[in-house]
Amino acid sequence: MSTKIEVVAPGPFATVQDLGRPGLASLGVGRSGAADRSSLRLGNRLAGNPEGNAAIEATLGGLVIRFSEPALIAVTGAVCEIRVGGRAAGMFAPIQVRSGEEVKLSVPSQGLRTYLAVRGGIDVTPVLHARATDTLAKLGPPALSAGMTLPIGARVAGYPVVDLAPQKAFPEELVLRVTPGPRLDWFVPGTMTTLTTTSYEVTANADRVGLRLSGPELTRCQDGELAPEACVPGALQVPPSGVPILFLVDHPVTGGYPVVAVVDDAGIDLAAQARPGRRIRFTR
Repeated sequence: MSTKIEVVAPGPFATVQDLGRPGLASLGVGRSGAADRSSLRLGNRLAGNPEGNAAIEATLGGLVIRFSEPALIAVTGAVCEIRVGGRAAGMFAPIQVRSGEEVKLSVPSQGLRTYLAVRGGIDVTPVLHARATDTLAKLGPPALSAGMTLPIGARVAGYPVVDLAPQKAFPEELVLRVTPGPRLDWFVPGTMTTLTTTSYEVTANADRVGLRLSGPELTRCQDGELAPEACVPGALQVPPSGVPILFLVDHPVTGGYPVVAVVDDAGIDLAAQARPGRRIRFTR
């Protein structure tokens, strides 16, 4: 009988995520996958998995799961309190779970998304070669709900040899590196200076698709609208309001607003942990 996880409570929002579906944008399929890929990779390494194994991405904690058999897990990403069978456990370290025990994640003290990796990986049915939930395209497994069961797979790497992987505290102000975008010429001279010398705030309109920001407006020097163009994670698209939208992993594959700059991969992982109210500063 295969080992399974029972979802007792999913918390505000939880999904199964791996490293997504790269390379399918020409077919209209976005990459999706873990919003914070560095945390997913770390969790899998600590659990003795290949980095691309599927894990649980829990938003704002509240996740409670029960294991049918003994298991090895690791919890990374947004820092929260962990209880395993009522015992306190630590972040960023392998954790042994006994048969029948519940694992509970509290609301994070820092960040937004916490990753729970299980040795062997979450073995839900792949869709287009990935086990990632794409919330915009509605691809992959559904969001977790109470009573759902998740099978654990057998895809493992070497047994973990690291007992702790300390991480830096989540910064008060995020500094994200950008390169000029393909439509910088749609904006007045000095726009990159405006973008990189002021700060923006994450609004409540934020999810896996992207972050709407509040802050200084970026002024266009061209009228009219673009035909839809390809978009990538990290694109800073500027709607008529002049305030950028930062695309995250479930972004649309095309967009009609000009892209003024693009955030690098490390910055996308940081942005995925930004709660509403968090300040963001861009740097070249």
